[in-house]
Amino acid sequence: MKLVDWNVFWPPVRLSVQVAASATAAAVLLGTACSRWMTLRKRKGTAWLETIWMLPLVLPPSATGFLLLVVFGRNSFAGKVLEHIFGSPLVFSPAAAVVAAAVVSFPLVYQATKTGFLAVDRDLEAARTDGAGEWRVFRYVTLPLSSRSLLAAAILGFCRSLGEFGATLMVAGNIPGKTQTVPTAIYIAVGSGDMKTAWAWTASIVFLSFLLLLLADRLPANRPFSR
Repeated sequence: MKLVDWNVFWPPVRLSVQVAASATAAAVLLGTACSRWMTLRKRKGTAWLETIWMLPLVLPPSATGFLLLVVFGRNSFAGKVLEHIFGSPLVFSPAAAVVAAAVVSFPLVYQATKTGFLAVDRDLEAARTDGAGEWRVFRYVTLPLSSRSLLAAAILGFCRSLGEFGATLMVAGNIPGKTQTVPTAIYIAVGSGDMKTAWAWTASIVFLSFLLLLLADRLPANRPFSR
């Protein structure tokens, strides 16, 4: 007797990994840029900006999802512009799941990358006093010396994106084969009494997250890039 219907099991797993990978890429790029900017610019008002960036970490996911609906819903300005550009609304699409996951994982990525940049000895960035451009200093000095933090940030962001539920349900829904990720699939499976499939999905996400967190703990030390 087959314990789990693999045709039902695999689509949410595959979509969750795809969404988490895309969301992590977006969060790492944006988080790295924002954290680098914050470590270089100390101006009045940046504390308020940083507080706004950290809000998704403490807000209920449903509140974050509601705010995303307000910003990207079909009746919003941004939603209408995106629908005109791409020909379909953002909400209740796989792209909406990526946006939700990226938003909730961004604070973790931002904090981890900022910590890595702040840990770099400022004396080691003295190349800029010899005429080196900011990008050159960042590429050959700052980035290599904070690479472990950046990799850890990416892993944490991926795990957070993989487990996102509330905001994703609000803006992407739970459409099987289209926007149903593992967390939303578990919720529906438990509600319908399909405990075997719920256990299979839970085991898969726990196993993957465990391996990734173990990898983050065993990351190699920072090494400079070869020029």
